Order: sequence, then structure tokens, then C-alpha cells
Amino acid sequence: MVNLRQPRDVAQILLSVLFLAIMIIACLWIVQPFVLGFAWASTVVVATWPLLLRLQKLLFGRRGLAVLVMTLLLFMLFIIPIALLVNSLVDSSGPVIRAATSGDLTLPDLAWLNSIPLVGAKLYSGWHSLLEMGGSALMAKVRPYIGTTTTTWFVGQAAHIGRFMMHCALMLVFSALLYWRGEQVALGVRHFATRLAGKRGDAAVLLAAQAVRAVALGVVVTALVQAVLGGIGLAISGVPYATVFTVVMLMTCLAQLGPLLVLVPSIIWLYWTGDTTWGTVLLVWSCVVGTMDNVIRPILIRMGADLPLILILSGVIGGLIAFGMIGLFIGPVLLAVTWRLFSAWVHEVPPPGTDPDLILSELEDLEEKNKQ
Repeated sequence: MVNLRQPRDVAQILLSVLFLAIMIIACLWIVQPFVLGFAWASTVVVATWPLLLRLQKLLFGRRGLAVLVMTLLLFMLFIIPIALLVNSLVDSSGPVIRAATSGDLTLPDLAWLNSIPLVGAKLYSGWHSLLEMGGSALMAKVRPYIGTTTTTWFVGQAAHIGRFMMHCALMLVFSALLYWRGEQVALGVRHFATRLAGKRGDAAVLLAAQAVRAVALGVVVTALVQAVLGGIGLAISGVPYATVFTVVMLMTCLAQLGPLLVLVPSIIWLYWTGDTTWGTVLLVWSCVVGTMDNVIRPILIRMGADLPLILILSGVIGGLIAFGMIGLFIGPVLLAVTWRLFSAWVHEVPPPGTDPDLILSELEDLEEKNKQ
């Protein structure tokens, strides 16, 4: 019996692949403005899904009421603090812009250098020697450019803040939708993964959910708690620009550097200005806030998966550079998911032997058999 094979139509295959590629690119182009907001919402929903189920049980099994409560919680935890932060940044940047554009910028006198023991007088005389050697003339020449550059920079940052606020609003909307139809969405994602890679694809989705929960609970929640409590201490102690320092503290906590990088200079400043009472209060409060992660993080990470420190640090810094403020949350999640999937793939095979001589001898025996 002769089996006649149908010849492949190469042109048809190429045109089909090209058509599919065009459709995929067009769809990605259309949904591009919503990708970051949806990714952020997915992270929040995956991390807080057990809380939603508990709320649903407390609210007599009504999903609508549970979704409403979770949406209000997200609004209070994200939208309101971000709005307050933006308002504080606008109020703080106003004097800087006016000073830069008015042409009144001059190099400071730095008279407080004289109060530094041993080296203060030398530092003060050296600074004024630098001014007499042409520092003031140089400042007069670059002053017009400083005003233009400062204004342009603040306008650019305002655009970034507006984009970040848009992503926050999209996150809130997508989170409500995912809370409402979370089971159907999760089943659809697992079905698609199973269609791509069988049981291994389904396991990859489950591992990704564990990694998302680990980062969201063990890293982000810990950083938020430390930053908020540290910011409260700064505001009560009377440290200026407490809101800005709280944001800086959040970044350092997300990068696993801790809040003490902001709290310790604030304590020194309070003692330097003679406010020893509030300096001592902030010192005690900083000891509590700085060691809090040693208690909170192990408990929260145990709920998800333990992740390398360098991975979280790289995710925070790289996410901030790649995506802006929203990258602080998305960057560590993406790297954590990739790491978990890579680790699971590597551990599908047993580890290699520890005796290199035995491995080399087995290789030599195999080569000899092949020669025979």
C-alpha cells in the first residue's frame, strides 16, 4: 500500500504564522496601557484572596459585599495615601520651583560648620576660600540654566505621577473585577497553561501564585508596615517633610535595606537642633520599627515561598528603573515568579554526584565501550 503524503504548502504556513503574529502584536498594542495596572491588580488579588474568602464567610456568603469591602480597603491603603503623598510633593516643590526660576539662588554661607568640633573652622574657611576663587561668579552664570532645568524636571515628574495615579485607578477597577470572578479567571489561566504544557503548565501557574503571595506578604506588607510606622514617628517628632521621608523609607524597606537609613539621620538632626526629648522618643521608636521585620517577615514568607535576598533587591531596583514607581511592586514579583519556575524546572532531575573522580571514570568507561 502506497502512502501518498500531501505536500506542505509553505506559503500557506508562512502566511498563517504572519497573520497570527500580526493579530498578537495588534492585541498587545491595544491593551498596552492596561498591562501594568492589570499586573498590579493580579498581584494584589492573588495575595489577598484568602482574606476575601474569610470576609465572604463573615458576610453570610455574599461575594458582592466581600468585594465591596476589599475594594474600599484597597482604596484606603493605596489611593488615599498616594493622593496625600502627591499633595505633599506639590506643596514641597512649589518653593523650590519659585526659588529656581526667580534667579535668587545663591551659594549658602554654611555658618553652622563652625560648630563642628576640631575641623569646623577649617571646613568653614575652606568653603569661603572656594567662594572667593570664583564660586559665586560660576553660580551667577549657571543660575538661568538651573531654573529652566528644574522646571523641566518637575514637569517630567508630574507626568510620571499622573501615569502612576492612572495605574492606581486601573488597579482598583481590575482588582474589583478579579475579586468578583476570581475562580473563573484562575480556571481559565490554568486551562490555558495546561493546553500549552500539560500538567507541567498547571504546576507552573500554581508555583507562580505561591511566589506572588510570598513577595506580596513577606516583602511588600513588611515594607509598608515599617514605612507607615516610621513615617508616623517622624511626623510626631516634628521632622520636616515627613511624607517624603516616608516614601524614601518605603523604597529602602522594599530594597531590604531597612528604615534606619532614614530614621538614624532624623534622630541625629533632632539632637543636633537641641530637641533631645523628641530625639529620644524617635530613637526608641526606631528600635521597635527597625527590628519589626525580623518578626513579621518570617511569618509572612512562610505562607508563600522563601526567596533569595539578591532577587528581591534586583527586582526593586530594576522594576523602579524599568516601570517607575509601580515597578517597586511588579519588579520583585516578576523575578520571584521566574525564579520559582526556574528552580522547579532544575529540580526535576536529581542533583549531580559530589565525587568528580567517579564521574570522570564513568565517562571514560562509557567512551571505551563506544570505541569497542
